[in-house]
Amino acid sequence: MEETGYTLLQDPHKNKGTAFSLKERNKYRLHGLLPTTVETIETQLLRINEQVDHFAQPINKYVYLLQLLDNNETLFYKTIMNDPVKFMPLVYTLTVGEACMHFGHILRRPRGMYVSIKDKDNIKEILKNWPQKDVRFTVVTDGERVLGLGDLGVSGIGICIGKLCLYTACACVPPEYTLPIVLDLGTNNDELLNDPLYPGLKTKRIRGREFDDFIDAFVKAINEVFPKICIQWEDFAGSDAIRILHKYKDSVCTFNDDIQGTASVINAGFLTAARFSGVPIGEHRFLFLGAGAAAVGIADLLAKVIMQYGLSREEAYNKFWLFDRHGLVTKSRNDLADYKLPFARDYEFVSDFLEAIHLIKPTAIIGVSTIKSAFNQKIIEAMSELNKKPIIFACSNPTSHSECTAEEAYKWSDGRAIFASGSPFEPVELKGKTYYPGQGNNVFIFPAIGLAVLATQAKRVSDEMFIVASHALSELITDEDLSKGLIFPPIKNILEVALKVALSVAEYIFDNGLAGVQKPQDLESFIICKMYHPDYNLNKN
Repeated sequence: MEETGYTLLQDPHKNKGTAFSLKERNKYRLHGLLPTTVETIETQLLRINEQVDHFAQPINKYVYLLQLLDNNETLFYKTIMNDPVKFMPLVYTLTVGEACMHFGHILRRPRGMYVSIKDKDNIKEILKNWPQKDVRFTVVTDGERVLGLGDLGVSGIGICIGKLCLYTACACVPPEYTLPIVLDLGTNNDELLNDPLYPGLKTKRIRGREFDDFIDAFVKAINEVFPKICIQWEDFAGSDAIRILHKYKDSVCTFNDDIQGTASVINAGFLTAARFSGVPIGEHRFLFLGAGAAAVGIADLLAKVIMQYGLSREEAYNKFWLFDRHGLVTKSRNDLADYKLPFARDYEFVSDFLEAIHLIKPTAIIGVSTIKSAFNQKIIEAMSELNKKPIIFACSNPTSHSECTAEEAYKWSDGRAIFASGSPFEPVELKGKTYYPGQGNNVFIFPAIGLAVLATQAKRVSDEMFIVASHALSELITDEDLSKGLIFPPIKNILEVALKVALSVAEYIFDNGLAGVQKPQDLESFIICKMYHPDYNLNKN
C-alpha cells in the first residue's frame, strides 16, 4: 500500500517536506499537513544552514544533522554535498568523536544494527530484520579503539554511521546500499559500565577463541544474507584488526580502513611530499611514533610502493623504523607482537624519540600515537637541522590527540616543514607567507574505493587497489598546489577527487579479473550512472 499523509512525511527516504508539489500534496493527502508555500530544495538549504548556525557547540550541530538524516535523507545529503568544508567536520571528524563519547546521552533514534555476543547463534536471522535486502557496504566496529579515545563499546557505532554517510556525501554511493553495524562484545571502560545510560552490554570484553568464533559466525552470516556485501572493519584493537584482515581478505570482499585506507592516503601524501622535497621516494627514511595497526599498515603498503621504483623487498623495508611506547622496535627486544617483527631492525635500542631521530636521521616522522604534542619543539627543530624540507605527518585523530599542530610544525621549522595531519587545521601565517596544511583524511580513499567496488561488483579488495588509489590521489596535486604547501586536494573538491580515484581503481579491478561484471566501453560514464544524486525529482513518489 502506497504511503500517504503523516506516514509519508515520516519516511526519510521519500520525505520532501515543504518541497512536495501541489500535485503531490493532492495525491498523497498532504494538504494541511504542510505550510502553504511549495519550496525548492535550495530554499530548504537556506533554512538548514541558518538553523545549524544557531547552535554554538559542534555536538549540538551534529545532533541536529543526524535528526535531519532521520527526517529527510535527500535534504541531508544535499546539505553535506553542497558545502563539505563546513559540514564534514560536523558529521565526522572532529565532532563524531565527541558524539561517540556521549552516545548513550544524545541517542534519539537508533540507526544501523546492533549484534551482540549473545546473538552468536542467531546472527543471520537478526540481519534479515534490516529493511533493505540488497546491502553492498557495511562499516563494522566493536568500538574498542575509537579514534584516539579508547574503548567506547557500542557507542563506536557513531563512527560507522559517519563513515557510511561519507560514502554517499563524498563519492555518491547510494545510501540504501549501506548498513552501519556494531558488534557488542562488552567494554572494559569502567565509566561506561557504571553509566545507567550506556546502551550496550555491561560486561567486560570477550577475548580469545570466543571472540574469533563470533567474528567468524558474523562474517559467514552477513555474506549469506547480503551476497554482494563489502565489509569495512573499523576501530578494532590493533592485533585484532590485523588478524581479522589477514584471515578474511582473500576469501570475502573486505578491507580495514584503519590499516589500508590510512596507509593509502598517507602514502599518497608521501608520494607528493617526495616531489615537493626533491628527494626520490626510494631515498627517504621513515620513523613512526606509534607501532600499531595504522603504522604497520602505512609502512607495509609504502614498502610495496617503494618496490615499484626498483628496490628489493629487503631494501624497501630497511627504509622504516617503528617506535612504540617502550622505544625503538629492534631485533634485540623479546616483547614484540608478531605483526611488528617485519619492521624490527638490527639497530641500537633507544627509548627516547629525540635520541632515535639523532640516531636514524629520518627524512620523515609520522605520528600515529594519539599522544598530544609528542612532536615538541626539540623534535621538529632536530628534523629541520637534518633536512632541508622535513616531512612532519601528525596523523592522530581527533585534533586534541594530534602530535603537533600545523602552526607548531611551520613555526619550529621556520616554514620549511612539509606538514600533514589527520584532522583539519586552519591556514598558518608566518613571516608574510600563508601555509595551507594538508589533511591526510581517509575520506579521499575509502568512499572512492567503495564507488569502484559498487560499479565493478568487485569480488575482493586488494592492497594493490589502495596503491593505485595512492598514485591517483597524488597525481591530482598540481605544482600550484605544492607552492602553497598543499599535498592533498582541498576538501571542497572531494566529489571530483572521488570520481577520479574511483576511475583508476575500477580500471585496475577490470584489468586484473576482479570484477563481477563486464568492462564497459566508456568506464567513466558507466561509473557516473551508478552514482547517487540528492534530487527530489529522482524520488519515486
